[in-house]
Amino acid sequence: MMNKPLFIIAIVLIVVRRLSASSATEIIISIPDQTLAVVDSGKLIARYRVSTSKFGNGENVGSYQTPLGMLFVSGKFGDHLPAGTVIKNRAPTGEIIAVDAPNRDAIVSRVIWLRGMERQNLAAHDRCIYIHGTPEERRVGRAASFGCIRMRSGDVIALYDRVHIGMHVTISEKAIDELLPQEKPTLLSRAD
Repeated sequence: MMNKPLFIIAIVLIVVRRLSASSATEIIISIPDQTLAVVDSGKLIARYRVSTSKFGNGENVGSYQTPLGMLFVSGKFGDHLPAGTVIKNRAPTGEIIAVDAPNRDAIVSRVIWLRGMERQNLAAHDRCIYIHGTPEERRVGRAASFGCIRMRSGDVIALYDRVHIGMHVTISEKAIDELLPQEKPTLLSRAD
């Protein structure tokens, strides 16, 4: 039987863990809406258009599909690089590509590396599933990637500055409005 002080400490730890989990900053990605949202303490902080896989959703190695479920940020690469800088194997090459340069489909500007937290997405890290910039900005907003989540360079740079290692990322087949927290009414928002 647990003694009273240990029981109280256990309850306090559970409450603190739940409060911190509900107030943590997270990224939510909607596949059907091709939208990424940053949520902090239940409030929408930012929303960006993205491009997920043109091969659909899935986890199989070699499928070039975007994994679904809960993941987290395991690495960040590209601090202070100019927009459009080509990144290969998570290192800058020194080349800078213009937006919508013809015949160029490179990883540019920033890389946010994801690691899966669930059985169906555990291979995401080994598959090098990233949130990254793309020079093909005209394709952002529709499925066009090879598994990663692509963003416009300006957007991925802004996101990169908000992201921290360990931040949770949810990738879902639900509409973004279903995934975002609903605003709670206050006395200031009364309609009468």
